[in-house]
Amino acid sequence: MKRPYFPMFIDLSEQKVIVVGAGTIAKRRIRSLLDFTDHLVVIAPEVNKELADLEKEGRLSILRKKYEREDIYGAAVVIAATNDAKINNDIYSACKCLGIQVNVCSDKDKCDFFFPGIALKDNVVVGVTASGKDHKLARETVEKIREIL
Repeated sequence: MKRPYFPMFIDLSEQKVIVVGAGTIAKRRIRSLLDFTDHLVVIAPEVNKELADLEKEGRLSILRKKYEREDIYGAAVVIAATNDAKINNDIYSACKCLGIQVNVCSDKDKCDFFFPGIALKDNVVVGVTASGKDHKLARETVEKIREIL
């Protein structure tokens, strides 16, 4: 039987975090990361108004281009969230070679970490996961914790 995931908190405040892609899943990851780093970079040929507005507010940077391997150099964390399996696999391989923590949104076997449900108030951060087994239960638990906070 597989063991549950270990909850680990890391300081990303001064770390470069890169999200490759700007679709629905990428935007969810971006929203989750905004409260935790001042160095969030999105790489995508096109972005929607929400992401463009976040860039104008200075909350993230956008490289409006197709991903190239050198784009991830210097990153502490990379999220591969494109709709192209070949690109996601290249990002995964490059990150593994470079010692960068990576999460390939479309393949849980290519993730060094997972995104928990997050409840945040002031400096209190609670992360909830059901270790990939019951997303509904995890979501309901996060909502209850948010109410408590």
